[in-house]
Amino acid sequence: MEGGALVVNGELVPAGRPVIAVDNRAYRYGDGLFESIRVVNGQPCFIGAHWARLTEALKVLRINCPDGLNERTLKAHIERLVVECGHASARIRLTVYRDAPGHYRPEGNNSGYTIALTPLSSANYILNHEGLVTDIWPEMRKQVNRLSSLKTLNGQLYVMAGLWCMDRGLDDCLLQNDKGNIIESGSGNVFIVSNGVLYTPPLSDGCIGGVMRMQVINLAVTNGIKVYETSLNPQNLLAADELIMTNAVRGPQWAAAYRTKRYTHRMALHLVDLLVKSIA
Repeated sequence: MEGGALVVNGELVPAGRPVIAVDNRAYRYGDGLFESIRVVNGQPCFIGAHWARLTEALKVLRINCPDGLNERTLKAHIERLVVECGHASARIRLTVYRDAPGHYRPEGNNSGYTIALTPLSSANYILNHEGLVTDIWPEMRKQVNRLSSLKTLNGQLYVMAGLWCMDRGLDDCLLQNDKGNIIESGSGNVFIVSNGVLYTPPLSDGCIGGVMRMQVINLAVTNGIKVYETSLNPQNLLAADELIMTNAVRGPQWAAAYRTKRYTHRMALHLVDLLVKSIA
């Protein structure tokens, strides 16, 4: 379709056309979830992991899985969208929302979904050439509860963190939980490297249960790299050799600076190489 396309409840429609009503619960209440999926060589990466996370999160929110959508049909929809839009490297956003009337108390738990594509310039995962500059976001702390690890449609916390970064010329920032532990970045999960060992916050500290986070953990274990899930504090950042930020679209990205601290990127480069080989 000229001008692009997207999938709405299983149907391919032209991009730019209105697809939701003003009373849609995603728009009104952020009542739903989303998945960001990387496409490499026309194929969605880690589709099984994304589907598993989505279905578990839908159970928590008590939203029914969309009719006709499963891991197989999701993959087919993405592949069709890739062909229609003509981009073999892309970011896919799958949004699932509760499709029911009502206000805060919904009158049903059925769901609808959209799948949208954004083209990417890099053909595969690559390590960022310039290291990210980051700092701890001091204005708010993330509460730890049943929703902390889910990718819900309520992203206001991350929007505010992004605005704070923009005001200070930072590439990203680090978020803390209510105990002051470092839990994630404004755009994904975090790892530090000390003496060749990876450390990352546990989900119980309130971080997003990232698909790339789990891929990095699995790659580390498979390739003999020690990795531990443990609470991190600001002092750990100062003692670390590397600070790595991850999400499903960009993969591992290295930070060059946290305040006056400077980092290397040997492990980050190794992880990107392992990641690319794993999806080849």
